[in-house]
Amino acid sequence: MPSLLVHSATKIDVDGQVDAFWFHAVDGVITATGSGEHWRSVDTDDDTVVHDAHGSHLTPGFVDLHVHGGGGAAFDDGVDAIRRALAVHRAHGTTRSLISLVSNPVDTLVSSLEGIADLVAEDPLVLGSHLEGPFLSPAKKGAHDPAALIDPSPAIVERLIDASRGTLRQITIAPELPNALEAIQVLVEAGVVVAVGHTDADEALTKTAFDTGARLVTHVFNAMNGIHHRAPGPIIASFADERVTVELILDGEHVHPDVAKLVFEQAPGRVALITDAMAAAGSADGRYLLGSLEVDVSNGLATLVEGNSIAGSTLTLDRALRLAVDSGVPAVAAVQALTSTPARVLGLEHRLGRLAVGSVADAVLLDHHWNVLAVWADGTELPR
Repeated sequence: MPSLLVHSATKIDVDGQVDAFWFHAVDGVITATGSGEHWRSVDTDDDTVVHDAHGSHLTPGFVDLHVHGGGGAAFDDGVDAIRRALAVHRAHGTTRSLISLVSNPVDTLVSSLEGIADLVAEDPLVLGSHLEGPFLSPAKKGAHDPAALIDPSPAIVERLIDASRGTLRQITIAPELPNALEAIQVLVEAGVVVAVGHTDADEALTKTAFDTGARLVTHVFNAMNGIHHRAPGPIIASFADERVTVELILDGEHVHPDVAKLVFEQAPGRVALITDAMAAAGSADGRYLLGSLEVDVSNGLATLVEGNSIAGSTLTLDRALRLAVDSGVPAVAAVQALTSTPARVLGLEHRLGRLAVGSVADAVLLDHHWNVLAVWADGTELPR
């Protein structure tokens, strides 16, 4: 692997903005950083790839905790479909991803988890799997097949954990379901990040779930009770708990941009921008499947054929970044929500989410309108 030297960039990450920034990476890891002309004295060889950023924005690679597909392919359709979909998101700056699965019969989920475990072993950019279901409230099912929703019995929870061979990294649970609090404890002990979502829970039960070990909220505001002046609900509980990170779909459809800005203000440093993208991301309008449910996509908006509920998004994270900045979110906070915050959720902040010595050389170069110019993962430029 040739070393990489990127220079003359405007670096933006959780540590702030630095002009005339440069970094040098060897074997996929950043070994030196600085600003100004000191990059010229870096010890390089003839194989070193040198990239002049010409003052463009440079951020860490984006990390997506919640994505279901893209490029016409759905993650639930197997490893080949996952690879096709990931190529789309990687071209838009997402260098590391969880593989999110919608609610399906347990046997189907077991097979999917086994396939993802194999993929993790061969592709270091795949961080593991995320089960968005089947342990969801029927009252807040969103675009999940109600026939696939079940309670989290101990036997089923253990079966899913075992099938993943240690690669189940995240799961969404409605804490009001029978056995849910016990399941949260088991999953946390197994190293799985538990998210509260697709839930009819009130504020008190949500707080109990957080005290039991849940540390994330699945797409805040969506598929949960809203904020009422006499019934604060799970949203207020998550804003108040410094241990908890909130996922946010910022596509202009799921959450109004003014409300999205409010989320950043109420949970500073604890917002993880996600795509929740389905197969139509990076593809054309038309008819798609999300799990077993038919979805119509028109002008980029995905809705269920039956019920008209929003069914995931067609978002990529570079667009989420643009919308965040356009909504008035400071650039550093917006970039943090795509990089270091999701990395921290997964316990990977020591190697992902910063352009700093010791971090992996995942980086995204963007123009001043936040359009992607180049993407590197492990120091290697990805196809676009």
